[in-house]
This record gives sequence, C-alpha cells and structure tokens, in this order.
Amino acid sequence: MPELPEVETVMRGLSAVLTGRTLSRAETRRAGLRWPFPEGLADRLSGRRVEGFRRRGKYMLMRLSDGESVLIHLGMSGRMVARPPGTDPVPRERPQGLVSDARGAGDGLAHEHLLLETEDGWRVGFQDPRRFGSVDLIPTAEEDRHRLLAGLGPEPLETDFTPAVLSRALAGKNTPIKAALLDQGVVAGLGNIYVAEALFRAGISPRRLAGTVPGARAGRLVPAIKAVLTDAIEAGGSSLRDYVRADGELGHFQDRFHVYDRTAQPCPKCPGPPACPGVARITQAGRSTFFCPRTQR
Repeated sequence: MPELPEVETVMRGLSAVLTGRTLSRAETRRAGLRWPFPEGLADRLSGRRVEGFRRRGKYMLMRLSDGESVLIHLGMSGRMVARPPGTDPVPRERPQGLVSDARGAGDGLAHEHLLLETEDGWRVGFQDPRRFGSVDLIPTAEEDRHRLLAGLGPEPLETDFTPAVLSRALAGKNTPIKAALLDQGVVAGLGNIYVAEALFRAGISPRRLAGTVPGARAGRLVPAIKAVLTDAIEAGGSSLRDYVRADGELGHFQDRFHVYDRTAQPCPKCPGPPACPGVARITQAGRSTFFCPRTQR
C-alpha cells in the first residue's frame, strides 16, 4: 500500500497538472471501488475548478471551487496517472496499458475506473486493478471530521510533531514500537517500509516495547522519521509493485533501503559476515519486519 511519501509524490504531481484548471468532464466506469462512488459523482465534478490539494496521512484531498473536496485513497494497487493534451489513450481492452507515455507499461485503461479531463486536454485516470481504493466527495470545511480522517494522529513532517508529542502517544503502551508506529492514530501516514527504515536510523529495535521509547529514544526517533520521509519524497517514493508517480515514472527510494527487504545483507552500519550476519527478518502481527540486530536495541 502506498505510504506517506508515495501519496505526497502523487499529490504533488496531480497538483502541478490540475490546480487552476477546470474539469470539463468526469466519467465513472463502474459503481465504485472499495465503497460505492458518491451519487452523481461525475456530474458533481464536471465544470468545477480545482483550487488546490492537501494530503492527510495516506489520503489526498482535491479541493474544488464549489466548496467540496474529493477524498482519494489509492488502496493497495491504485495509481493516478496524468496524460498530457494530445496523448492517444491506450485501448481499454488491452491487458497491459498506459503507465506513462514514456514507459508504456502498466495496468492500463482496462482498470481505469475514474477519468477526469480538463478544458485544455489533460486526462487523469484513477487505475486500480484490485479495487481497494476509494473516492468520496465531502464539504471542504468538514474534511477533518470525515470518518476516515477524524481519528488520524499528527502529521510527521509538520513542526508540531515533536519528541514530546510522540512520547505522550507512546506512554504506557505494551505493544512493540513497530506496531505502535503503524497505528495511524499515533502518527499518520507511516507504513511497513518507512517504519523499518526510521527505526534503523534511530537505532531502535522493532521489538522494543513502545512504552520504553518516550524520552531519549523518542528524541532520536522523531528526527529519523522526518529524515526518512523527506528523503523518500525527494526520491519520488518507493516502487515495489504497483506504485508509480503521477507522470507514470517509477520512484527510486527502493534503491536506498538500508534494511527493508534486505534479509542477510549487510546494513550501512555493519561490516557484514562474519562479524555480523546481516539484516534480520522476523514476523510481527503477520507482517515482515526488517532490522539490524547488532545496532538496533
């Protein structure tokens, strides 16, 4: 599932294309994704000007001129790809269709369930083969009260996400720190990849109980979270399976992983065998966890 850096990257790409433009046409090609589309969604989007974008956790909000916002979640396999004016769309029946005009690979229009067109010819398609994504339409003034957003924790890249804030959220928790950081009510937007990388940078074991992290360890962890997310956004996110940027190109942060998906390989802090067996993989709550047992305590 796309995490904060991937959603931020897609949002920035969409904003560059859509902000200030009017949606001349919208088309829904099925009744919905994970949940039904809002009633009359296509008609309610057509003719609206895009005023801007906002990200909250792993959600994007596209704000419209009529005071409503389109709430978008990419789900497991969702992608939103922008095609420039004059681009010939790939036929929908083709099994492998457009990811970008340059690359020409991907899930294509057979899985394009929502299409937006601007008055000057840009086309943005929401492709989602597994259909775990979602789209809703809500009043902009009520964004933070939406059922999917109301319980989210602080944004980790904002200045008010501090060691003191994280320490308060973790105090008394008897779950492993990895599980606590995956809780979107503790901090918004983190997932398996970036929790693993942040804990490595902070030198904290994913097995350590969350209640032991407040204080000095939180003082290391918060800047580590901010740094890894910033680096990942600068690299365009991590492309492992379905994720692509809004221009259809891949992200590159997967080339910079220190521990994630690097079982038995040396981490940057260790000399490798025989002094160190390399990155370890364990299972926590049914999910793979990667860490360096020599440096993370």
